[in-house]
Amino acid sequence: MDSREWMLKRNCSMSPRQLGLAYLAVCATSLLVATFFAASGAWYVLGFALVEQFAVGIAFLLYARHATDREHIALEENCLLVEVIQVEHVRQFRLDPRLTRVEPPVSGSSGLVCLEANGTRVEIGRFLTEWKRRELAKELKGALALQRYKQNSNLGF
Repeated sequence: MDSREWMLKRNCSMSPRQLGLAYLAVCATSLLVATFFAASGAWYVLGFALVEQFAVGIAFLLYARHATDREHIALEENCLLVEVIQVEHVRQFRLDPRLTRVEPPVSGSSGLVCLEANGTRVEIGRFLTEWKRRELAKELKGALALQRYKQNSNLGF
């Protein structure tokens, strides 16, 4: 039996390493300008530059922490594995593909796709647009239905 996988992740324009290099460039430029003004007698500019660098640093840090957030869904013969990774905190859910119900997002809302089986409910699709969430729900429903059909065919039903 072949397996299907879906990887859903943020569309980040910069990796954490590139972000660090950009921050160093911003800091160097800001300090250069602030040093010029400080040498001319305007010492308060240096204070504002340091506050600015601190604020930009915090914003960049928050961005970098979430740059690797993702959702991984793997459909195998006897298991639907859903991994939700946020700020390196991994939550894994193992659902029975024969019993899993897929609920697409409600029209006009920013709701997520819900997977539910045996009392376990998982929301996925945080990084997708509403249209892509609907497409994902349709794909998952189709893949689960196909797998159920193949399993029933193998059992002789």
